[in-house]
Formats: sequence, C-alpha cells, structure tokens
Amino acid sequence: MTRTYVTTTIPFVNARPHLGFALELVQADVLARHRRHRGDEVRFLTGTDDNSLKNVLAAEAEGIGVQELVDRNAAAFEDLKEPLGLSFDDFIRTSSDPRHRVGVEQLWQRCAEAGDLYLKHYEGLYCVGCEQFYQPEDLTEGRCPDHGTEPQLVAEENWFFRLSRYAEPLRKLITSGQLRIEPATRRNEVLALIDGGLHDFSVSRSQRRARGWGIPVPGDPDQVVYVWWDALGNYVSSLGYGTDSEDLEHWWQASDRRIHLLGKGVVRFHAVYWPATLLSAGLALPTEILVHDYLTIDGRKISKSAGTTIDPAELVDEFGTDAVRWWLLRDVPRVGDADFTRERLIARSNTDLAGGLGNLVNRVVSLIHRYCDGRVPTGSAFDEALQTAVSNAPGRIDAALANYDFRPAATALWEIVEAANRSIETTAPWKLAKAQDPSLPAVLATLHDACLRLANELEPFLPSAAARIAAQCTPVDGILPPAAPLFPRIT
Repeated sequence: MTRTYVTTTIPFVNARPHLGFALELVQADVLARHRRHRGDEVRFLTGTDDNSLKNVLAAEAEGIGVQELVDRNAAAFEDLKEPLGLSFDDFIRTSSDPRHRVGVEQLWQRCAEAGDLYLKHYEGLYCVGCEQFYQPEDLTEGRCPDHGTEPQLVAEENWFFRLSRYAEPLRKLITSGQLRIEPATRRNEVLALIDGGLHDFSVSRSQRRARGWGIPVPGDPDQVVYVWWDALGNYVSSLGYGTDSEDLEHWWQASDRRIHLLGKGVVRFHAVYWPATLLSAGLALPTEILVHDYLTIDGRKISKSAGTTIDPAELVDEFGTDAVRWWLLRDVPRVGDADFTRERLIARSNTDLAGGLGNLVNRVVSLIHRYCDGRVPTGSAFDEALQTAVSNAPGRIDAALANYDFRPAATALWEIVEAANRSIETTAPWKLAKAQDPSLPAVLATLHDACLRLANELEPFLPSAAARIAAQCTPVDGILPPAAPLFPRIT
C-alpha cells in the first residue's frame, strides 16, 4: 500500500481566510481524497502560522491581545472544513499546539549540531507583509513585488543558517527528480536561484523586534525563532518530531510520497530553505513540491495585506460548497493566474452542475421510474462515445492529478456527463418506449451505470454531490428514490 502525506502551507492569521488559500485547501483535499479512493494510506495536514509579526501588528491595530487575535482567526481557518467539504486529518496551530515548540527546538538543535547555525550582525531590507528579507535587486522600483510597500531597513544581530553549504546537494536533488517541483517553470525558477548563488539567511529575530511573540531560540532567550523557520517545521512537528511518537517515521521518513502544496510566492522557502534545513537535520525531504499561481480580483492578487479578499465561508453561504469547489477545480489553470468573478462562478455552476450533471441524473432516474416502475433494468446497450468516456475517465484523472493538473481531471468527468446526455438524445428512450423496442431496458441500464460510475469518480472532487448522486441511483427496497433536483440553479 502506498503511503501519502499531503500538506498545505500554514497561513498567517492576521485576518480571516481568503479565497486564494481556499484554492490550496481544495486542491490538497482532492489529492488526498483521490489517493484514498485509489487505496493509498493518506494523511492530510493543514493549520495556521500564529507566530508572525504580522499577527502582532494586526492585534495592536485592533487593540486586543495577540493570543486573542490568533485564536479568533485561526478558528476561522479551521472552521473551513465543513463549508469547503475538506477531509484533513490534522490541524496544527503554531502558537498553541504543544507538539510544535518541541519540534522546532529539536530542529534547531539538530542544525546546530551540524554546524549550520551561527551569530552574525546583519543589515537588510525587510518586508513585514512577506516576513522576508529582500536583496535590492529583488525589489520592484524599491518596493516589495507582492505588497507594493517599501521594506524596512533592519539592523541587528541574528542567528544565521549556512544555506550556502547546500547549493550543490539541492541542485542534484532537483535535477535528478528526487525533489520534484511542479510546474517546470517553478523548478527552473528554483534552479536559477541556486545558480545565482545561495546566501546564508537569518533564522532568528530579536525579542524586541518580535514584540516578545514567538518561540525563544534554544539557549538564547533574547532571540525568537524566525517565523518562516518556525512555520516550516510544522510539517514534522505535527508528526511528533522531537518526541518518541512513531508518526514521524511512519508519515515522513518512511512514506512513499511527501507532498507540499503552496502558492508561487513562497517557493523559495519551501524549495530551497526547507530542503536545506532537512538535509542539515538529517531528515527525509519532500518528494513533491506542487506550486499554484494566484487567484486575482480584477487582475489583482487576492491578499489580506492588499485588501483584496473574498471570504470563502461567505461565498459558500451564498452559492454552496459544490459551486465553489467546482469553479476552483474546473476553471483555475495549472499555470497562470485566474481571475475570479461571481458571474463566472454562477455561469459554471449553472452550466455544468445544474444544467449538465444534475439534469443528467434527474433525466435518467425519471426515465427509469416512467418506463421501468423505478426498478433498475439489466443489460447493456453499446454506445461507443459513452463507453469510451466512462472507461477512460479513471486513467485520465490519475494522469492529470499525477501531473498536478486539476482542470483536465475535471474535464474527464464532464465528458461523461456530455456523452451520457448526448446518448439520451440519440437513443430517445421515449421513442423506444412508444415503439415497444426491446432495447429500452438495456439503454436505461447503461445510462444508470454511467451515472453510478460518474458518482464514484466524482467523489474526490465534489464529495457531497457524489454521495447525493449515488443515493439517487441506489434502489431502496428495489425501487429508486424519486428524482429530485441535485443542484439549485443560481439566479
């Protein structure tokens, strides 16, 4: 049995969740559900990054305590499980989960033992929005490329990690495919970064600049662990790293696949800093780093800091879980930003779900009730297009998701819907019934089987809808339930 560990990034909790992170959650959920569906043993982790200066500043702006702010906002992230239909197995909070501090301290100790941590006076340009130092050449006209703000000039003594030591090992791991980075544009971006020379980076902040918030550096209580070092550790601290838990060996060291999903803005941290830290600590590396681009609103990145946000829970309240998940999976490309509008979501839901999938199941169940008294007939009628769509879908979905490409996976499902609806029009069961054609039961049996197979493959994408379709197509005491609308048309 293949063992698969799927993670999302853990977002800052200076504000409520936005739709951009919902994209990552839904993509991770589909991968986790799909691998479970194919028989893998799966663990799916998400959580929140509580130990950020952004969170401290947000709390100060509201006039409340930092813990109060992070508790409130972290709860909003965890509460996305139901509205987005998520199946995560674990949710870690870096400020309050007792597993986390132990793991971060152990990671620090192991890297220190490897000789990779040292004190250094440093001056640099720091963006609080990114929680990242920038080189002048990385700025856009002197401003952060993501937030458009001028970085602060910071000067202090910090602990540094010897990243420069790991340039060649990282290059070999990436070029050999041992550390797979998708899509290729992001892999090339990381290789270019390595070829340009890796600089040692700061892994601590002064207690003063951190406002006393964060995990103290082991042996140096005047410093706190840098938020990104802290946050990246969650992938192993959640598994009991630093304790006698067996989860670390089971899910990290000995798993077949260790998959990180993340947005393009944090590639450097996950594809360079994190693997180098793991090499230093003597831990296994992720096997796959899967990078998505941004969602935008009117061409602007969805961002809490930039003030361009859409609350996914509110969106689900307005349009439903199926509509939101389906738009994220059917319309967002593997490469390139996707612009969100409510009109696009409504059009996609009405066309694909209400008018396509829902209409198909409703028609098939209604026809079986009308011509077979609600009893599922037997037999099989040959329809090459429908047979091809149904039989090819599992392999096409597997291939698309192996390539981290959700749109063709969703398209494979949609082609079953189109082929089945065309089959109804072509075979015209009402005409067969009028002519007392003996092929009618086989035609309806074939359509019914297509609906069940579709529900089975749909489960990772729209779990609630798949369950409703399966229930609609499963006899109770020998009779199918009456046809009922599966998806409301959005007006």
